[in-house]
Amino acid sequence: MWKDRRVLDLFGIERPIIQAPMAGANLSDMVIAVSEAGGLGSLPCALLSHDKAREELSRIRQATSKPVNVNFFCHRAPIVDAGREAAWKQRLRGYYLELGLDPDRPTPPSTRAPFDETFLGLVEEFRPEVVSFHFGLPQPDLLNRVKDAGAKVMSSATTVEEARWLEREGCDAIIAQGFEAGGHRGLFLTDEITTQVGTLALVPQVVDTVKVPVIAAGGIADARGIVAAFALGASAVQIGTAYLFTPEATISPVHREALKSAGAEKTALTNVFTGRPARGILNRIMREIGPIASDAPAFPLAGGALAPLRQKSEPLGSGDFMSLWSGQAAPLAREMSAGELTKTLAEEVLARLSSR
Repeated sequence: MWKDRRVLDLFGIERPIIQAPMAGANLSDMVIAVSEAGGLGSLPCALLSHDKAREELSRIRQATSKPVNVNFFCHRAPIVDAGREAAWKQRLRGYYLELGLDPDRPTPPSTRAPFDETFLGLVEEFRPEVVSFHFGLPQPDLLNRVKDAGAKVMSSATTVEEARWLEREGCDAIIAQGFEAGGHRGLFLTDEITTQVGTLALVPQVVDTVKVPVIAAGGIADARGIVAAFALGASAVQIGTAYLFTPEATISPVHREALKSAGAEKTALTNVFTGRPARGILNRIMREIGPIASDAPAFPLAGGALAPLRQKSEPLGSGDFMSLWSGQAAPLAREMSAGELTKTLAEEVLARLSSR
């Protein structure tokens, strides 16, 4: 049924749809549902402790024998700059006072766990069929052990140069992440945001540059987007924002309502929540001190000072101080279960392709 079977055969899946790993927004329930529906479910581990990751992987392995993807960040731990963090906290002081919080209270830690020996141990224990990375790749010795565990490896490229680097370093497939994608940009060879490329332009350039299969990501939420990605040479698509509308998504009610609001049409890249550029729905904090703040602490430290603001305002129904991650195609998404969405998208794509 599928003309290009490279990703299907590489990963052992039935449908060329990969559920994007969304740290903080999905756990094992979504992974199981998507994989059982024939796509590739993805477990994000960046916000999970090693124990929690083991718990989620155990649930997945007990519930499905279908291929799954486990995703890790591979950034380097930041160098703490006390002066920069103090200045950042001072910039947020007015918001603390507005919400009745003590601006001089200790700043909570903000962490995103990079891939390490302990996470590698989980890969070797559970042997996922696919392991994906964000922000490049881990050190060669770790990467080689991931492959020795039997996993196929993929990572995100936001430029042709990054795609070329990933192929050279041993990726089995490359995710071409267009400018439209929600959440964190996967950039790692550059920090220049103004020259980032959209999906329509990026995918065919990457396809023309590398020999491994290319997976299109960014601004894809319905069958039209998937068909377009295939026409550009992609072998599969990775979809994130559309899966945030499913009951399996672990986002808060405030985030869910924001995605369904008229405001979902207005997204921007911002670094105020973590210190790295990520796309989300525009809210108060992004407008007033960003979206890109030159004084934000290094990733992921910027989020610590914002945490108390979110903790106080979110229970009141406010999304003013929280990361409302979303891609640019949220208005195209539909509410249905993750498994149903996977099957429906695939069926609609085949119907469009067969009518040509």
